[in-house]
Amino acid sequence: MAKMHIHVSVDNLEKSIKFYNSLFGSKPSKQKKDYAKWELEDPKINLAISERGTKPGVDHLGLQAETEEEMAIIRKRIKSSNLETFNEGETTCCYAVSDKSWLQDPSGLPWETYHTMEDASFFNESPNEETGVCCAPEIK
Repeated sequence: MAKMHIHVSVDNLEKSIKFYNSLFGSKPSKQKKDYAKWELEDPKINLAISERGTKPGVDHLGLQAETEEEMAIIRKRIKSSNLETFNEGETTCCYAVSDKSWLQDPSGLPWETYHTMEDASFFNESPNEETGVCCAPEIK
């Protein structure tokens, strides 16, 4: 079953990590100088936070497929609903190599659907790694 993904831009990573550690009773499964992620089973969620957004708040939502097959099912469901998507394919973002597709809800909120293949040692493939924000593309 896919896991709900939420990425939140924060203005103080250290304070936010302390808050979410207390809320979830768990430390991040991945932590970098500008990013932290909790992959929890109860509640089943992948919550990521970073100081890379343009403003604090929800950056994007998503569905994290556990397998390539599950990713194919999600893509087929989206395609059969005639929702406009951007299939990014294999990319590096949020310290992971993933196969991704993007779409937007009716209000313009970005949704990411993805399957992660492996960890990466850098945040994303942006030419300017230090200022690259999270990966949501513009979808028209």
